[in-house]
Amino acid sequence: MRPQPPPSLTEDIVLLLIPCPYCGPRAEIEFRYGGEAHLERPKPDCNEQTWAAYLHSRHNARGRHAERWRHAHGCGQFFNAVRDTLTDQIEVTYEAGQPSPLREPAS
Repeated sequence: MRPQPPPSLTEDIVLLLIPCPYCGPRAEIEFRYGGEAHLERPKPDCNEQTWAAYLHSRHNARGRHAERWRHAHGCGQFFNAVRDTLTDQIEVTYEAGQPSPLREPAS
């Protein structure tokens, strides 16, 4: 018997459906991961340790985590998502610049 060819991209095989806040739900192949969301850039006069930590250190949280994504093969917009790293389920997506739903509001 001949081996079966891999499924084509035109078939309805979607590993992860990501709801773009601008375009609606799309297949994960249309998106690019952009790392941890809501990072604050240090001021220009910061020391080397602070700058190195900003460039290289990430929380790498287990569980719910705010991430930055780009709809590269769609609208091209950046947006944020709350994803559970244990289940790979996306809880919510929201436009870039909006506050994180994971952070507690200041009292």
